[in-house]
Amino acid sequence: MLDQRLQHATAVAPATIANVAVGFDILGFSLSEVDGAIGLSDRVRVERVEKPGVHLVEIRGDDALLNALPDDPKANTATAGLVQMAIDKKLDFGLEVRVFKGVPTSRGLGGAATSAVAAVVAASAVLDTPLSLPERFKYALLGETLAAGQPHGDNVAPAMLGGLILVRAMDPFDVVRIPVPHDFGAVVVVPELAVDVRLSRAQLSETLPLKAHVAQSANLAGFITGCFRDDRELITRSLHDLVVEPQRAPTIPGFAAVKDAALKAGALGVSISGAGPTLFALHDFRARKSQIAEAMLNAFEEAGVNARAFHSPVNGLGAHIIERGPILDR
Repeated sequence: MLDQRLQHATAVAPATIANVAVGFDILGFSLSEVDGAIGLSDRVRVERVEKPGVHLVEIRGDDALLNALPDDPKANTATAGLVQMAIDKKLDFGLEVRVFKGVPTSRGLGGAATSAVAAVVAASAVLDTPLSLPERFKYALLGETLAAGQPHGDNVAPAMLGGLILVRAMDPFDVVRIPVPHDFGAVVVVPELAVDVRLSRAQLSETLPLKAHVAQSANLAGFITGCFRDDRELITRSLHDLVVEPQRAPTIPGFAAVKDAALKAGALGVSISGAGPTLFALHDFRARKSQIAEAMLNAFEEAGVNARAFHSPVNGLGAHIIERGPILDR
């Protein structure tokens, strides 16, 4: 029992760009709130309470889809991992959770992972013994799995760690931070469309021709090598999705025109973020981000789709504590 003592912490986790064209389910990078037209992070407040269990008491945000989010802790992506953690750790106290969503849901920006990561990081801060990094990853991944139907860490890992991350394996936990050229940025365009992640994954082909596998493997290796060498030309030549993008592009009106407009405006590469419909365009100092954004928005408009654009560095921060309260006697 807590004997009338309380402790609380609030963590923030960033939105993410998953897959990064060449690394389906294994590559992702975090975004920052820079030049943002929409919120790019989720905040979760976790408080120790006497009543055992996980109690989801509040979900707030501007996203119209929030009303559809479940308030059952076992069914909500933010708290599903905490429920299992409380069981595994045999907690004799409870966790009261408040979620403040700034990342829009069903847009391909890792909305499920951001709240799951923020919740786990905040909860870890109020435990008697903080969770290890592999444990934090494991419990946050439960929330992501709840949304997607399958475990994949390309949103959870960059949301937790920040920067560009390669998820080499999930069990055992094995991730690699990939250096990003210092002047790299991403123009991110969010069309007013919603995508069901489970349905989007279910529609992907489970077979891949050997020729396509070889070509995509070469692109992945080229992109990662280009990042380590700071070789912009190699990155540009490699940043092409030959596997997933062709299957998902038809679900995004105007995709081909938007991608072409961004490349003509100076982007190094353009692809779909996660399951979509959000698109991202990588660029360096040689390109004007405003011109890329304008070109992409105009192309979407011509396709009859409203969209919003923002810009972020590629090497954004990962999840961290922004507010912490000590155990207090009333």
